[in-house]
Parts: sequence; structure tokens; C-alpha cells
Amino acid sequence: MPRARRTAATNPAAMKTLVAGFLLLAATLARAEAIGYEGARHLLNRAGFGATDSEINALAGLSRVDAADRLLDEARREATLAPPAFVDEPFTPYYRVRQMSAEERMAATRVIFQQGLELRAWWLREMLATPSPLTERMTLFWHGHFATGLQKVRSNPLMYRQNVLLRREALGNFGTLLHDIARDPAMLVYLDNAGSRREAPNENFAREVMELFTLGEGRYGERDVKEAARAFTGWSLDRDSGEYMYRRAWHDAGEKTVLGKTGRFDGTQVLDILLERPDTARLVVGKLWREFVSPTPDAAIVAVWAGEFMKSRYEVKPLMKALLTSDAFWAPENRASLIKSPVDMVVGTLRTFAIRPMDMRPAAFACAALGQNPMSPPNVKGWPGGEAWINSATLLRRRQWVERVFRATDPMPPAPLLETPASGPNEMRRSLERGMAGYGFESERWSRTLSPGAAQARIEKLVLAMPPVRSLPADEEDASRLRALVADPAYQLR
Repeated sequence: MPRARRTAATNPAAMKTLVAGFLLLAATLARAEAIGYEGARHLLNRAGFGATDSEINALAGLSRVDAADRLLDEARREATLAPPAFVDEPFTPYYRVRQMSAEERMAATRVIFQQGLELRAWWLREMLATPSPLTERMTLFWHGHFATGLQKVRSNPLMYRQNVLLRREALGNFGTLLHDIARDPAMLVYLDNAGSRREAPNENFAREVMELFTLGEGRYGERDVKEAARAFTGWSLDRDSGEYMYRRAWHDAGEKTVLGKTGRFDGTQVLDILLERPDTARLVVGKLWREFVSPTPDAAIVAVWAGEFMKSRYEVKPLMKALLTSDAFWAPENRASLIKSPVDMVVGTLRTFAIRPMDMRPAAFACAALGQNPMSPPNVKGWPGGEAWINSATLLRRRQWVERVFRATDPMPPAPLLETPASGPNEMRRSLERGMAGYGFESERWSRTLSPGAAQARIEKLVLAMPPVRSLPADEEDASRLRALVADPAYQLR
């Protein structure tokens, strides 16, 4: 017996080292080989909204590391499309709204509603047109993490400014984003901190910053909330411009104790204390795992990534590279393990099938009807996601949406979340019907986007994240077969 084999056979520690070496070599080779068509589809649909045949082919020959690097290198800090002109209009002070008559407030509500719909439509079009879908995916992720809703903020310019901030740091630095979002005017209004002063600190703001943005539930005490609330006093708005304003006279400059640390803390210092806690890194990494990998995070891997996240001072790009190149992300059991969100369903369908409607407002209606109304999350916790996306009502609406696109049937009904006294269901239905004219699937135009000789088997891999659940008759014409694919339950997964 050769010496090396004899040593390994008689020494358990040596055998363990030898096996570990082989496993490391196998993992290294797996990361170096080309990801192929199915791998590229998996990556693009997790890191964006739908994928086209040409986008998949462009990545199929790359390794997982090179493919992830390309997506991260293409990340942007600004939108590619110009926003609606009203985002630059002067802020309407809240005290002026309170001074309005009932008729004037109704008219103002109508304007806010109509502009809000246009703002949502602009963002969905950005998701559809951007050269960096990962940027918009991360912007939407942070919007769910730092949930803020137009229904309470009632200012589209403020909501737009927050959207710009989320995109700027989408793949930037979480610490910077946390500090900036805590001073963001829309957030201060949404969490009621604009009027917080030393005589009456706002505990709601401090509690949500700890529970939802950083530490997580159960990792702080009531005293921590009360003391942190004192630190955030004076973080307010200029009543006329809507810009952030620090009101020194409102701030409680006394000594505070937060998470075992004592000092004359202000809000900035409290945020730094929260960033020093490993719980914060674990919370963010765990949520990213559920967004990109699977519904159930691996606690051991999350702990390792969270440690590296802290060491990097919360740089997001290195974390995302680790996630997108990890064995967990590429594991067969984690493919098709995530349910498409309504934005995934709507924007992903439009992207994959080369549908470019002139009016994106019907897409905004559809997302809301399916349970995800961008810029209007249900509450401060954002959207729960996962299996919560699917119930008897939303599943029916998903089928209606797909059928409308692929069969040009009647439009789906408007979403109750968008109905207001200023714009009733009949008016919304007429608007939806007019806009849906550009949402029909055109088979011939889509076929021209496919690479030459694209076989049915590859089209199935393009459309579905897993083999179809229902059998597809082989003799069906291409258009009927495609409708069967998008009607298959597997189309709900990514």
C-alpha cells in the first residue's frame, strides 16, 4: 500500500483531512465550470424580474463567479428613466392641507392618487427597462425592509426622494442607508417622529428601528426603546420645504442607557450602537437569504455571512457576491423554492415575453390586485412574502392576469387597495381597459427574440423554473403550448 494511502487508512484525522480536500476541490471545480442555460436562468430570475433568452445565453458560458461579478459590476446608483415632472414640484405643507376646505382636500386627494399611480408606473417601467435588474430588485427589497407608505405620507415628492435613496444604496452600504433612512422625511412622517420632542418622545419610531430595521423582535427591552426614543427627539422636518431639519430645542440632551451603553447619545450614536450588534447583521442577512435563496435560512451559514458583513462595515456588494456564488444559492433543492411576488409575476412576464406597453398604470393596478402595491405596503412590517402571496383570491387574479396577456380576454378587476372616494371603481376600470390594449402577447415578435433553433425543451426551461407539473400534449401548436406553460403551477415559482 502506498505510504499516503496507508497513512490515511490508519489515521482518522488524516482521512478526514483527505476527504475535506476532495470536497474543497469538487466545490472549486463546480464554481469554475460554466453555469449553463438553466443556471443562468436561475441566477437572472432570482437577481431580477424575469429573464429573456438572449440575457440567459449571454451568461450561460460563464462561471458562477464571473456571472455574479457581471451583474454586480452593472449595478447602478440612479434610475435610467426620467421620473414624472411632479416629483420636482414644491412640497405641499401639511398645515396647509389642514387649512383646506373639504372640497379642496378632496381635490388634493385626487391629485395625490393620480400622481401616485404615475409614480408606481414609472418605477415598474424602470424595472422593465433597466440594464441592471439587480439594482431594482435590491431597491424593492429595501423598500420592503424600510417600509413606508404613500397612504400616510401623502406626498409623492417625498416618496420619490426615498426611492432615490434606496436605489443609491441598493448595493452600497447598509450603515449609510440606515443612517440616511432614519432622517428621511417620508420615514419620519410615516413613523410619526417629525414631532418628537423631549417632553413627549416618540417610542414608535425607536421601536420600529430596533425591531424591524436592525435587531429583530425580542433582542431589546422596553427601557432600550424609551431611552432610544429620547435620543431621536428633534429629528424633524422643515414645515414648509419638507426637508429634514434637526430641531435642537426639541432634543433631549440628557444621559441615556441603550443596550447596556450609557452616554448623552443622539440618534446618530444610537444607530451606531445598533450597527455594532451582531443581531443586526444576522437580521439583514437572514432576510436576504429568504429573498434570494430559500424560505428557510441556514443558521450556520447566515452567522458566517453576518460576521463577514460586519467586518466589511456593512458593504452590501461583497455580501451579495458571497450569496450569489454560494453552494446554497445553486443547490438543486433550492431551485424553484420561492414563490413569485406580484411584481415578479407582472414585470417578469412582461420582460420575458418582450411585452413593452406604453402605459404601465395597468401593471400597477395588477400588482396591487395581486397583493403588492409598491409605495403602499400594508404596514410598517412591509409584505410578509412567501406563501402569503398565494391565497384563493390572489391565485385567481394571477391566472386572470396571465390569461389576459396570452389570450386577450377581459381585464382583471381593479384592486380594492386603489379605490378612493376621489376615483371610484368605474373610473379605474375604464382606465385599466384603455391601458390594457398594449399588454397582449405577440407570438411572432417574441419568436424573433429567441436564438435560432430554440427547441420546445429550451423554451420550457426559459419559462419555468422546474419541469411543468401538468403534462403538455406533444402535438399542441406552439402558441397553445406556451399558454399551457404559463398556466402551469410551476410558473408561480422562481
